[in-house]
Amino acid sequence: MNPFEAVKQNTSARQVAEFYGAKVNKNGMCQCPFHNDKTPSMKIDDRFYCFGCHETGDAIDYVSKLFGIGLREAAIKICEDLSLEYDKTTQKTKPVSKPIQPQKSEAQIFAEAQKYIFKVLSDFHGMLKKWKKEYEPRSPDEEFHPHFVEALQEIDSVEYHLDTLLEGDSTDRASLVSEQKKKVVGIAERLRICQEREAENKKYETKVISQKRDYER
Repeated sequence: MNPFEAVKQNTSARQVAEFYGAKVNKNGMCQCPFHNDKTPSMKIDDRFYCFGCHETGDAIDYVSKLFGIGLREAAIKICEDLSLEYDKTTQKTKPVSKPIQPQKSEAQIFAEAQKYIFKVLSDFHGMLKKWKKEYEPRSPDEEFHPHFVEALQEIDSVEYHLDTLLEGDSTDRASLVSEQKKKVVGIAERLRICQEREAENKKYETKVISQKRDYER
């Protein structure tokens, strides 16, 4: 099996964190290594979540962020350090001996891309819900508006992608980021145009209301 599968099937975020020095209390809380944590603010078990800096992920994400390395390097490091068996024929990487300061590592670039995609998809999801409500046919004979059709076609898929970014494991999220990156750029441009149009419409409506009030005086 590949290193991702080996880690996923044989260990948890808590086991990995404790191996690298985290002190987890009986409530499953520990000090977060990703910010200046004075009191335990990270909940950790199979996955981890910090209530202070909001970092979240699985065992591979934890090691990737802790050592400033890529997800594959992190998975291999866990396998090597915890003596987990995996297929070593695919790729070998040099072991990392100690944590390094964050310097736009592969992990950080991935995290930024994931955050950007989540924001764009969240905004797109909001727009689709708005379209679905605003353009819903008022009678059986009314022709479907293109925005209503798009909302019906896309909203389930967008919700699935958002769920994957929030709850999926590192492999699923990496695949989604890679596959959806170009499409999301196009969605972001559409959102920008729609927001500009809405701003212009509101400006026009405000002007009309103001002129009407002046006339009524």
